[in-house]
Amino acid sequence: MVTRSPTPRSARRRASGPVPAAERITSLDAVRGVAVLGILPMNALAFGLASAAYFNVSAGGIRQPFDWVVGVATMIFVNQKMMALFSLLFGVGVVVFADRAKAKGRRVVWLSLWRFLLLLLVGLAHTAVWDGDVLVLYALCAPIVLLVRKLPAGLLIGSGVVLALAGGLTAPLFQSTVGADGAELGDYWLTDMGDMSGTVAGWFYLDVSGRALGLMLIGVALFRLGIVQGQRDDGYYRRMALWGLAAGTTVTAAEFVFRIAGDWSPDHALTGHLLTALGTIPMALGYMALIIMWNRRNRHHIERFRSVGRMALTNYLSQTILGVTMLTLWWGGVDLSRTMIAVWILGVWGLQIWWVDVVAGPVPVRALRMGMALRHLSHEATATTEGSGERAAVVGRPREPARSSVVVWPGSAWVASPRISSMRSGATGSWPSRAC
Repeated sequence: MVTRSPTPRSARRRASGPVPAAERITSLDAVRGVAVLGILPMNALAFGLASAAYFNVSAGGIRQPFDWVVGVATMIFVNQKMMALFSLLFGVGVVVFADRAKAKGRRVVWLSLWRFLLLLLVGLAHTAVWDGDVLVLYALCAPIVLLVRKLPAGLLIGSGVVLALAGGLTAPLFQSTVGADGAELGDYWLTDMGDMSGTVAGWFYLDVSGRALGLMLIGVALFRLGIVQGQRDDGYYRRMALWGLAAGTTVTAAEFVFRIAGDWSPDHALTGHLLTALGTIPMALGYMALIIMWNRRNRHHIERFRSVGRMALTNYLSQTILGVTMLTLWWGGVDLSRTMIAVWILGVWGLQIWWVDVVAGPVPVRALRMGMALRHLSHEATATTEGSGERAAVVGRPREPARSSVVVWPGSAWVASPRISSMRSGATGSWPSRAC
């Protein structure tokens, strides 16, 4: 008879605890760090301007010619692209966690569902602060990703592309329900208007949910193919960046030539979205390829962005707190321009990069390591081991974190620092209605 030895208790803890440095995929941290900073230019519009100004550049924040430059550039290079990166990484995160949990002998499905539930609760709490939360949507999509994660990569990519383009491809059909005055669009496109009609709202949720789930599936496929981990050569990523950014930028820019020529008419508010939908996937892949190549250089400044990515949920939620407090509450009565908001964004970026240096710097890490060592000593005092060799290994060599120890969640992480020791969850994003 062959007896299967039980999984060591320390190994079981690692399935849901801090990830050792050797197991981290630094390219994911780097991409996530750029993405969490990159969503702010779009979410800041939701904090500081009228709802319609998020989708319609002419609807608000224009006080000088440079505001047009800022507005159009943000729509071409940021809108939906950073959210696409997040969705890709969230799909990857679901698979990474499931694979690691299985390797440690954990119950993959139940442990994953528990974490999705916690993510849902965090999202609901965040929605109470700001209606721009995307964590709820991600938590609802996550079980589907978990269910289909073992499908062939080609099928995942094909299904993901269809889902991601569902909103754009059906936009002309829904546009036909909009009258000449555009009243059905409501505050999606026009200022001083009520809510969008039920039909337009239905298209809207089809677009954002399909795009999120579709890109998650594409992310799973890219992970299975070894692309998102940086396992291909530089030439592969250079070609991906060149073709992705060239094609995506050309298609997306064409939309705004079309919109400007039509004076931002509501007659094409939804149909124009098709070009952005077509350009989002290649641009997101192009950005990802650039960041992976940058991550390979392994210079000092890339570590800052990796740290931002390891603290993705912290940074996302702090963006909401700062945005709602400052742009919505404090300066809600000020006629903010897009340039003014851009300056505020730069300040928040600087603050968050500084923040991760403080949390992940030498002093907190030393304190964290001391705390982990004490925890191991306490555990050894009560645990039964098989010999002094194991005791020496546990007591004398506590598990060390990467530059900042992280608690793995599908798509993101919290830094397990003494300063935020009670925070044990992670994911990133923004609400579909504000999703960049």
